[in-house]
Amino acid sequence: MYLTQFLHKAVREYPNDEAVVFGNRRQTWAQLTDRVARLAGVLQKLGMGEGDRVGILGLNSDRYMETVFASLWGGGVFNTVNIRWSAPEIAYSLDDCDTQILFVDDEFAPLIETVKAKSSALKTVVYMGEGTAPEGCEDLESLMAGASPVPDAGRRDKDLAGILYTGGTTGKPKGVMLSHGNLYLSALSTVIPACRRDRIVGLQAAPFFHVAGIGLIVQLSIRGGTHVILPRFEPLPVIEAIERETVVETFLVPTMLRAVLDHPDFDKHDTSSLRCLIYGASPMDSALLKRAMAKLPNADFLQMYGMTELSPTVTMLLPEVHADPAQHDKLMSAGNPTHIAEIRIVDPMDNEVERGQVGEICARGPMVMQGYWNKEEQTRDAIRDGWMHTGDAGYMSDDGYLFLVDRIKDMIVTGGENVYSVEVEDVLLQHPAVSQCAVIGVPDEKWGERVHAAIVLRDGHELDEADVIAFCKEHIAGYKCPRSFEVRTEMPMSGAGKLLKFKIKEEHWKGKGRNIG
Repeated sequence: MYLTQFLHKAVREYPNDEAVVFGNRRQTWAQLTDRVARLAGVLQKLGMGEGDRVGILGLNSDRYMETVFASLWGGGVFNTVNIRWSAPEIAYSLDDCDTQILFVDDEFAPLIETVKAKSSALKTVVYMGEGTAPEGCEDLESLMAGASPVPDAGRRDKDLAGILYTGGTTGKPKGVMLSHGNLYLSALSTVIPACRRDRIVGLQAAPFFHVAGIGLIVQLSIRGGTHVILPRFEPLPVIEAIERETVVETFLVPTMLRAVLDHPDFDKHDTSSLRCLIYGASPMDSALLKRAMAKLPNADFLQMYGMTELSPTVTMLLPEVHADPAQHDKLMSAGNPTHIAEIRIVDPMDNEVERGQVGEICARGPMVMQGYWNKEEQTRDAIRDGWMHTGDAGYMSDDGYLFLVDRIKDMIVTGGENVYSVEVEDVLLQHPAVSQCAVIGVPDEKWGERVHAAIVLRDGHELDEADVIAFCKEHIAGYKCPRSFEVRTEMPMSGAGKLLKFKIKEEHWKGKGRNIG
């Protein structure tokens, strides 16, 4: 198992098929593979040895994808840098895993001088933008002009493929080490059960620095599909690309999907080519899911659940469940384990709990990361007896469906009762005034914590607290209903489109002695 295998297969079997579309540039699989093989040679001349790290800091592009594959082809390891980080955070990640070569595009070129000043590891910066290389940077296309292809280094299986940094809300970010086998097998396990066809056109709008973006590159490349790449998520370009390129498959996190459906031009464009809409990375509320299924009637819906440390997918909710009204009681589940994943739910002593009982979700299988870079103690804490402890709370139904209820650290304990924020958020999002929401526990002298809702309102609506509380009580117990509210104009979001709930918590718990993460 090696992650450049798809390129060799493509050149042998369908070299002239379209591989990548980015703006006005289009490449066949033969052209893409030639550039990857030549760029691998460039990297080796720049000093990349076997297992050395290559950093990539940029928006999605064909050049980004080429650099990922070229790092692997040349025997190296990619380090996809979080595009939301500050210069000191970027420098930390480069130094932490001794990344000496960094690729950068136009968007992030202004950060380079600061990053170079703060990083002791960084030696070479390669400019992969569309203009003139900044002073002190190597120019990618100039380097490629005289480059010859080199043989594939042939790293595979347990050899390290990528380091993806995660966390950092309560300490320094951790570098998740994923092998060729981790990423390859995880991708295969998502393709086998879900009837995701070969040689289709897929839209890449999820950020490539995130494990979902890397996973989607692998999943589509395995099947010889065409990658239509957008530099960043924006709802109208997504809608337009689906129509223009007759896109068959894409992945959208719930916030992205809501933005697409809410766009005033959605109904003006033909999205009927879409046959598979994948969602995940954060909870999907039932109202949004049902709306999306009605708006995209030709599309099969497929949910994936996992995390960076799991390469990333361990459960899937398959299209047939979405399509069958008799199974719609399972729509809020994360589905069944993939073919390669074992899932169990445990109590704080690591004892497996009974079906239907809430505990921590643990996963075991060949998709589990190799560990955190240079963090042995944190690796031992996360992986115990081969089981990755996810930090997610959930339960398993009698028929083997996994239901997530919250992050363990997000569970609210109010007056001795456990409240799971996801359940409350799902109800709030059914209210006609609520566009987005985040439910957290905040300090309360009487109850210890009280249920608090941060809400973004729909245009033209106002918050009537009494009405919202009455609405919630129609669906959930009174102790679960929010006791306080705040209206926000926007929510703090990650570069991958996930709600950063900890940032809202920090505002309420600062100086209260609670560890927020």
